[in-house]
Parts: sequence; C-alpha cells; structure tokens
Amino acid sequence: MSRNQNRLDASFHHHIPEGDDRERRVCDHCGFVDYENPRIIVGSVAIWEDRILLCRRAIQPRKGFWTLPAGFMEKGESPAEGARREAWEEARADLEIGQLLGVYSVPHIGHVQMIYRARLLSDAIGPGPESEEVGLFRFDELPKERAFPSVTWALQHYLETRDRADFAPRSAPLADGEGVTPGL
Repeated sequence: MSRNQNRLDASFHHHIPEGDDRERRVCDHCGFVDYENPRIIVGSVAIWEDRILLCRRAIQPRKGFWTLPAGFMEKGESPAEGARREAWEEARADLEIGQLLGVYSVPHIGHVQMIYRARLLSDAIGPGPESEEVGLFRFDELPKERAFPSVTWALQHYLETRDRADFAPRSAPLADGEGVTPGL
C-alpha cells in the first residue's frame, strides 16, 4: 500500500451542522467544520508634523490607489503591534502607536478594520514591497484616488479627533458618504 492510499482526500460541502443555525463548510469524512470568520485588518493614520503618511498600492486589490499603511493582523501580535509592523512593511515607517481611532466593519468582504492614531518617529520613509510609493500629505493635498472607503472614514475621524485626547473609537458611516466632510 502506498503512503497516499492511507490518506483521505479532503472533501467539503456546505450544510448546517447539528446544533448550528447557518450553513458552513463541513468535511464529508470527519465532520470538521471550517468556520470562515472575518479577518482583522490593522493600520494607522500616522502623522509627521501636519502631514499624513499614505502609500500607493503596488498590489491588488486597488493597485495604484492610495491607502493608509494597514494589513492583516498576524497570529501572536496585538492589534497595535500589527499596525506598527504594517507601517514598517509598507512604508519603512517607525511609529509610536496612539489611541484606537476607529473600528470599521466591512461584512461583505469579511473584514474588521482597527485603525489607530500614530506619530511618525522620523520622516525617513520609503516604499516597502507592497507599495509603489509613499508620501506625506497635508490635508489639503490628500490624493483623491483612495483605495478603500475606510481610508476616507479614518481620515475624517482623525480630523474630528486630532485635538482631543479623550474620544470613543469611531465606526463606519451608516450610509455611503454620510457624515464625511465634502472635499476630503
């Protein structure tokens, strides 16, 4: 008997497991339930003097569009550690992470985004492997070609809270564009 004859080939089908209330991917051989839960994105609105750090994406989705330094949180790190790591990976930026600015639920793609306020420790930045270019922009110079709605939400929420030390984390607008400053 060959090694491969002892191995079962994985085969999954969608159905409602016993005791559950929704359809899941379940292994036909052993009953393992493959829970497909949301992924956590961590990032920051990082400031140097009066300018915001943005990265032009070198990867899909939204290649060529501007975004905040952000990405998937890794197992074994806190959200703040992940936001700091992502700023280094995408913009070679060294940050001091501050207060949680916003938590944005994007259910149609299974993401929860946690964005922090942060302070750049130096203006020495440069593109990492996932960025075509990086830049520091004043609010009146921000590029309009933004990769995701959450970039605009976080920038708006930073503007609302930049002079405040005490505030509750913000969330996504209730309707597309609702509560967003025109021209931002």
